[in-house]
Amino acid sequence: MKTQWKTLILCLAIPLGVGALSALLTMGDMQSYAALNRPPLSPPGWLFPIVWSILYLLMGYASYLIVTAQTAVSEKRQALTAYGAQLIANFIWPLLFFGLKWYLVAFLWLIVLWVLIYVTMRRFSAIRESAGDLLLPYILWVTFASYLNLGVYLLN
Repeated sequence: MKTQWKTLILCLAIPLGVGALSALLTMGDMQSYAALNRPPLSPPGWLFPIVWSILYLLMGYASYLIVTAQTAVSEKRQALTAYGAQLIANFIWPLLFFGLKWYLVAFLWLIVLWVLIYVTMRRFSAIRESAGDLLLPYILWVTFASYLNLGVYLLN
């Protein structure tokens, strides 16, 4: 299959843009994270933007595989709607955690995000298994982030 470059770039840009906007809106609040009591296995702060950038690229490429798949429009619409919902939930979490410092609400929000990622993975996999597989690191990271978030809530 020939790469549709404009579509690929747009699919990569959407999650990167969501992440960048969220980071921009919480940039001033990130310093307070360093002062928090954090649970064991907490990675250094510099690692988060690297991991999230990789995850956003994987999400974007997975969505490209769905957009360009030869399948029914209704299946694509359902999969991409789930994808959009998890992107919105992903955008909101840093605002809750870093911006508002609502650690318990942020943890509960991560559970919602996890479920939305799972639904997206299932819908993507039904169309193209590799697209669903590309979201596995994302759901694993959000699982780890949930542990970190809950730890911050309990320790602060």
